[in-house]
Amino acid sequence: MSRIFAAFAALSLIAGSLSAAPALAQSRGGLPSASGPNIPTRGPMARGDQAMAREQMQAGRNMPIRDIERRLVPQYQRRGYEYLTFEYDGESEIYRFKFIRDGRVIFVDADPRTGRVVNEQE
Repeated sequence: MSRIFAAFAALSLIAGSLSAAPALAQSRGGLPSASGPNIPTRGPMARGDQAMAREQMQAGRNMPIRDIERRLVPQYQRRGYEYLTFEYDGESEIYRFKFIRDGRVIFVDADPRTGRVVNEQE
């Protein structure tokens, strides 16, 4: 009987510690907290920028990102670059594309309204 009680006690402790894990992650910024989502305001994962880009595109002010990619990516691939990713910067209202060639990264900024390259930097 004492083995059953010991096993039950051990399982209870494990279950209790597992239920505390989400609270720990929330307090460290990994998951949404009780006060609302823990969403970054800057950087590639900023939801505000994503929402802004989507709203601009749906309103017809910006081109769809896939259309810009279809124009831009082949130009850089012909020059030997490999396409990595993109992000939208809501502050400057620019799409930033990231390419790499021979271990060197290049960033290409494109106007979301026209799809034209406005800046290129290594």
